[in-house]
Amino acid sequence: MKTLTHVDSEQRPTMVDVGAKPVSARSALAETRVRLPPRVAASLRAAGYGTAKGPVFATAIVAGTMAAKRTHELIPFCHPLGIEKCRVTIEPVGDDLVIRCEVGVHHRTGVEMEALTGASVAALTVYDMCKALSHEIVIDGTRLVRKRGGKSDYDADEGGSAAPDAAPGGVAGAGHAR
Repeated sequence: MKTLTHVDSEQRPTMVDVGAKPVSARSALAETRVRLPPRVAASLRAAGYGTAKGPVFATAIVAGTMAAKRTHELIPFCHPLGIEKCRVTIEPVGDDLVIRCEVGVHHRTGVEMEALTGASVAALTVYDMCKALSHEIVIDGTRLVRKRGGKSDYDADEGGSAAPDAAPGGVAGAGHAR
């Protein structure tokens, strides 16, 4: 049976001790969706995805990258990591924006929280830059898509588990994540 990892034997919150774990390549991919009202999506497309605050996509990509690098300052039990790879992408799909954040590192712990934080903050940045057009923008479906490395791999598109020797996508051509 699975147990929570961030509580000690007396059920007090604690950071996981990763000191004895081996360093390995780890990666994670997270995504979220920003659902724009049709008139907002049309307005943004017509403006080349720019607003009075500046270029929406470029700003959101920078914000998502900065957030991924500072996840340990936002989430109490995340370890500080020297992230080696962070790639945030934004793809318009109909009236929605699909934001993906892929993070990679060689470390004793994975990077799922960093990928989820990067995607989430990029989406929040889109909202901030577009809220003057509508407050009906919805951020939806934030999820882990894939992780590699550590005890097990995960792939949401394959029902959760991925083979440990599955083709990696991340740091230095090796498998990855938390």
